[in-house]
Amino acid sequence: MGSDSDLPIMQDAIDILESLDIQLEVDIVSAHRTPEKLFDYSKNAHKRGIKVIIAGAGGAAHLPGMVASMSPLPVIGVPVKSRNSIDGWDSVLSILQMPGGVPVATVALDGAKNAGILAAQIIGASDKCVLDKIIAYKEGLKLKVEKASERVKK
Repeated sequence: MGSDSDLPIMQDAIDILESLDIQLEVDIVSAHRTPEKLFDYSKNAHKRGIKVIIAGAGGAAHLPGMVASMSPLPVIGVPVKSRNSIDGWDSVLSILQMPGGVPVATVALDGAKNAGILAAQIIGASDKCVLDKIIAYKEGLKLKVEKASERVKK
């Protein structure tokens, strides 16, 4: 994430990945305040065994796109509605409107939970253990809706 103020939003991604027993690392890498760290992280994450990068940022939200420009890994951008944001639209558009050749999968504003699920699905495409956990998670969502439906009908 670009700053520690993004952590309350990004915690949703952390929580879902931990609930699926997926190893993760959490760090603050600012595109504007720590560019050298950004370059090193982006260029070397795959060498350390990382499979997917989730990058959350508010305001101008350059972090996901800059990471994607230097990393061969899939990058999922989480636009964060920050205190200096224009109601979150600046973050959404900064992450969403990437030039051809530099894709960033973008989730909804403050949508870190979906970023975590998407990262797990990407990993699950080549890891049966993770895939099975995603299947079970989605079955749990279905059962939750079915139970709610039954409650409402009564």
